[in-house]
Amino acid sequence: MSSLNTFGAVLSFAIQLEADFAAYYHQAGNAARASDAEKRKSKLERVRRENVVEITLEPIEGLDEADYVPNFNDTSAAGQAAVERIAAQFYQEVAPKINVKQAERALERCGQEHAALA
Repeated sequence: MSSLNTFGAVLSFAIQLEADFAAYYHQAGNAARASDAEKRKSKLERVRRENVVEITLEPIEGLDEADYVPNFNDTSAAGQAAVERIAAQFYQEVAPKINVKQAERALERCGQEHAALA
């Protein structure tokens, strides 16, 4: 298992994931989806800032970063659907493990947005 064992690690991973999605969609020529990823990234950064005290609380178990690594090299329609499914899975699995309601809701919304694109 790798580093998704704290609130801070989960949010940092999610923020980086959205940054990667923004770059991926810029590369694929989809400015609207790139903008959506930037918005999700900003929301997650705000959640992390607002809940910085919670970062050191109880550990999170059962998440492995390696399970949520999208293939950003494939910009085809099928490739885009595949990366969206991986992101949706990440958010679906991580949200219930977060003990901060605001953060849990933000992660759930991110997952719903990715699921809608898959």
